Amino acid sequence: MNKRINIAIDGPAGAGKSTVARKVADNLSFLYIDTGAMYRALTYKAIEKDIDLENGPLLKELLDDTVIDLQVGESEQLVLVDNMNVTTDIRSYAVTNNVSFVARQSEVRLEMVKRQKMLADRGGVVMDGRDIGTHVLPESELKVFLSASVEERATRRYNELIGNGTEADYDRIKDEIALRDKRDTEREVAPLVKADDAIEIDTTKMTISEVVDQILQLAKERA
Repeated sequence: MNKRINIAIDGPAGAGKSTVARKVADNLSFLYIDTGAMYRALTYKAIEKDIDLENGPLLKELLDDTVIDLQVGESEQLVLVDNMNVTTDIRSYAVTNNVSFVARQSEVRLEMVKRQKMLADRGGVVMDGRDIGTHVLPESELKVFLSASVEERATRRYNELIGNGTEADYDRIKDEIALRDKRDTEREVAPLVKADDAIEIDTTKMTISEVVDQILQLAKERA
């Protein structure tokens, strides 16, 4: 690829953003930035410190005193908080169900967006999240919005948990995903919304490889 463009991938929880974004980045030898992991990392630390997850100023103080590092691992992106590997910890039930509260605090988002923009300054970045194309990287050359039915996203999450040996309740997962959608789309600061110039891909009946191939083709056209 002649031009190291920036690619923004947005969408609701369970649409496959992280998996797809990582594979696209690997194919293009671009840097993959999982913004959701950054918010999860702060949520994890806030829970550990017993900090009110809806107190923006306190969370901002905590974030200012926190080093969040994303590193390339052999099979996944590694997430470090203050030099401690929390890659698995940030996917816990407690973090998953509370990250929306942390992510909607304006003080937190302003600082996170600043950090994310700095990572993307040199180009050649694939970044996924909820508001990348609309707020974090509005000038990115390619914007993609991944969607999927609530039922399909719940099934994926259920299978992931069962595959990891964790007990799971499909109906509960489905309700929680629907609630996260509501929180993300209705929050006052940088809500989940498809950018006007984003290309929407419904992944409900698609394989990961099919989604990745479609985005790679779009990236080739943009470059």
